[in-house]
Amino acid sequence: MMKFVLFILSLVSLGMYAQEEKKEILPVEIQIQTAVLPAPEEDRDAAMVYGYDASGELVVLREGKNNLVCLGDDPNKEGISVSCYSKKLEPFMARGRELTAEGKNTKEIREIRGAEVAKGKIPMPKAPSMTYIYFGTEENYDKSTGMLKDGQFRYVIYTPFATPEETGLPIKPHAKGMPWLMDPGTHRAHIMIGPF
Repeated sequence: MMKFVLFILSLVSLGMYAQEEKKEILPVEIQIQTAVLPAPEEDRDAAMVYGYDASGELVVLREGKNNLVCLGDDPNKEGISVSCYSKKLEPFMARGRELTAEGKNTKEIREIRGAEVAKGKIPMPKAPSMTYIYFGTEENYDKSTGMLKDGQFRYVIYTPFATPEETGLPIKPHAKGMPWLMDPGTHRAHIMIGPF
């Protein structure tokens, strides 16, 4: 019985330790510096930026003055990953964040947003809309400057309802770094251009 109690206590302490392992919430200026890394240099200073407050809630860190919205690194996820996207995608992205906060899984989020796009509740951009993503390891991240060394870029161009027939793009890449069409024919259709 004593061994069992000690085993349970060790599991509890491991769980508490794992909870303490969350990344720290960095100062606002560092979060902003990191969040805008994917964006073209000339657009970084005027982009709107979301990041995290002291309690870990996603909040607006800076209002924007151009067409880009940037998301800071999520302190609850491994690695470093930040993205910037066209403001025209904000209703779609914001709804995804709301549904995630409600505890919906990926499949549910896709179905709900798909239905809402179909009903006109979520406006999707008429023209292709860009998303820039920059990611890497925590070992290569400098928390004092907000810079990420040896990160990789991935580009996503949302083209709702586009098909391979319309675009001439394949539905999977056959060479590293080539563009391809993911989720063709759906509200989520997008051109992927990645380092893989």
